Amino acid sequence: MQGISEKNPPWRITFDTNPGLCNLHCVMCEEHSEFAPKTKTGQNRIMPFEIIETVLAEAASFSLKEIIPSTMGEPLLYKDFGKILELCKSYNIKLNLTTNGTFPRPGAKGWAEMIVPLASDVKISWNGAVKETYEAIMKGSVWETSLQNVKDFIAVRNDFFNSGGDYCRVTFQLTFMEKNTAELADMVKLAIDLGVDRVKGHHLWVNFAEMQDDNMRRNPDSVKRWNSAVIKALEAVDKYRLANGNKILLENIFELKPGADANLAENSVCPFLGQEAWINTKGEFAPCCAPDELRRTLGDFGCVNEKGFFEIWNSKEYMELCENYKNIDLCKKCNMRKPYERKD
Repeated sequence: MQGISEKNPPWRITFDTNPGLCNLHCVMCEEHSEFAPKTKTGQNRIMPFEIIETVLAEAASFSLKEIIPSTMGEPLLYKDFGKILELCKSYNIKLNLTTNGTFPRPGAKGWAEMIVPLASDVKISWNGAVKETYEAIMKGSVWETSLQNVKDFIAVRNDFFNSGGDYCRVTFQLTFMEKNTAELADMVKLAIDLGVDRVKGHHLWVNFAEMQDDNMRRNPDSVKRWNSAVIKALEAVDKYRLANGNKILLENIFELKPGADANLAENSVCPFLGQEAWINTKGEFAPCCAPDELRRTLGDFGCVNEKGFFEIWNSKEYMELCENYKNIDLCKKCNMRKPYERKD
């Protein structure tokens, strides 16, 4: 892989702003699940805002298009979230947000008015087509409130776009698991009814023994059930249309082959290495979004507070990982690999 310096910089950086702070306890979450060790859930890790300022001061001028605040934990609870919005304005960088959909004060409408003008995509975690499934997975959530939040957010998005503003895509972000796979097509249909532009997700990271039987890649029968759900979801895309007449977009929803537990998809590629970067709460560089304990096995690349972002991005250690990741067991089984090259 050719050197990645300013000639080939990351197009997006994720900052783990507050992985230890959330108002829900989703069963699959490595941080906040009821199954997570108390030593982990007790952590309240918060990123100093100065780390974000330092990295953007170095990287923003090199074709950086987007930043993502924490995808673990609820980013809207980060005390300096407003300052992140100000940085997006000053550097003309888009915000890409993943939220659990609770929209704490000032509520979905208030947040939408602040976020929509600056965002490329807002991913709302969604894990069921009916109240029982949704609340059983996203513990602490209220189905009726979440539905209304989506409606309120999209209404603000539509008003902003219709008045001449940039379009902010809204996405349902799923975790594919036994508990919700049978409802995949219905979740797609619900998204269409609500005006959501895209449904994407990834297969479950099995962080706890209690979740092993939710892994859709665990045996041939579970793979068959997943593949059947995919076919029904694709049929829903063909049958129903968004209000603007467009088809809803599906991402990472594809059939699996037998043996998917050993390798997600034959000839699949990493969508992150050499394209995106992660910075954890301490300022340490991470190569991807795998659970923190797992991605640490990929190497110690250093801290942006000490080395600077591009020194790490162009380091020999990171270059070697970009070249050789397909030989690493963690990467072979990674839930995030795709059977095609990334387009965006």
